[in-house]
Amino acid sequence: MTEPKGGGDQTVASGRREGISLGRIAGIRVVLAYSWFIIAAFTVIVYGPVLEGQYPDMGIAAYYVAFAYALLLLISVLVHELAHALTAKIFNWPTEKIVLNLWGGHTQFEGFTATPGRSVLVALAGPAANFVLAGAGWLFISAADPTGVVGILSNIFVWANLLIGIFNVLPGLPLDGGRLVESAVWKATGSQEKGTVAAGWAGRIIVIALAVWFVLLPLLRGDRPDVSLMLITVLVGSFLWMGASASIQHGRLRGRLHLVNAAALAEPAIGIPESATVAEILQLAPSGTPAVILCGPDGRPAGIVDTAAVASVPVGAAAQTPATAVSHALSAGAYVPEWSQGQELVQYLAQLEGHEYAVVDHRGKVTGLLRQASVVRAITGKEMRRSGRASAQNR
Repeated sequence: MTEPKGGGDQTVASGRREGISLGRIAGIRVVLAYSWFIIAAFTVIVYGPVLEGQYPDMGIAAYYVAFAYALLLLISVLVHELAHALTAKIFNWPTEKIVLNLWGGHTQFEGFTATPGRSVLVALAGPAANFVLAGAGWLFISAADPTGVVGILSNIFVWANLLIGIFNVLPGLPLDGGRLVESAVWKATGSQEKGTVAAGWAGRIIVIALAVWFVLLPLLRGDRPDVSLMLITVLVGSFLWMGASASIQHGRLRGRLHLVNAAALAEPAIGIPESATVAEILQLAPSGTPAVILCGPDGRPAGIVDTAAVASVPVGAAAQTPATAVSHALSAGAYVPEWSQGQELVQYLAQLEGHEYAVVDHRGKVTGLLRQASVVRAITGKEMRRSGRASAQNR
């Protein structure tokens, strides 16, 4: 994922929408999403009364301690994500930003080339950092034997990092341990896409196992359900299920990228100067095929002739009607070489407005017309859905 290219004001505005900028660490932008305050409030509401019950002398201070617990969790997650980002730097993977949010956090990378081994190292660096923090906290407790609030927070810090580390090494996406499954299948099959799909299914199995262990079994035993634990299980399970499902879909889509080929997906087309008339269009494409693309004075594709508009022109007026009167403009830069394919082509088209793109050969001569619907169909295997408004505009 890349930063917006539109300049400083656009980047600042985007940052404000996604959260509060916390600055940069080792050159990596850190953003605190507004959703983090939800988990912070949840922590205070749930653990504040627990601490107040265990330590009655605290009074209202128990809620401040609970908030401090939320801050410690935030720091632990930040260290976890920094470990991912700094390990990725070793392999020259460009990191866009770290986002701390309701579900913990995530590190966003720009385009890079991965291998199974490097993917595992970057993924496991996060949990490893949490185990190091837990070990450091345990050493502090052993040496200082803290009491009171410091003792409470120290113990919470150790256990929180242990749980974060253990939870994240579970073998299923979107958890870090899912990269182990992905890389193992990737290494065995030579296909990262198959690895991603397998790791996504492993993530779904983990969600089912968590639901059985924390919800179903206690209910079958007749135990009184712990509302807080069940709520946390449902929330975490929902997040994991959505992440696993997204991984499966992403893997499947990525596995079809080889089908995206400009020359193979384009319909035949010819290019003519913008100065042409409707009569010339009818000579070249009397039945509406091949598609006709108008080229500007510089030879670059500039517009597409609308066959319905051509048919509406009276025969006697065809020689006097300019081709531009029966065409609509192409978006700026909406033309691609006929050898373009795969992810590079999809990423380029995603930056363009409009749904149609001219295809040109190595001499810049128009050879085809590529439609967005054809690209979507190649990637997903399904027809592209259009809104009623968009369909009306296309008609």
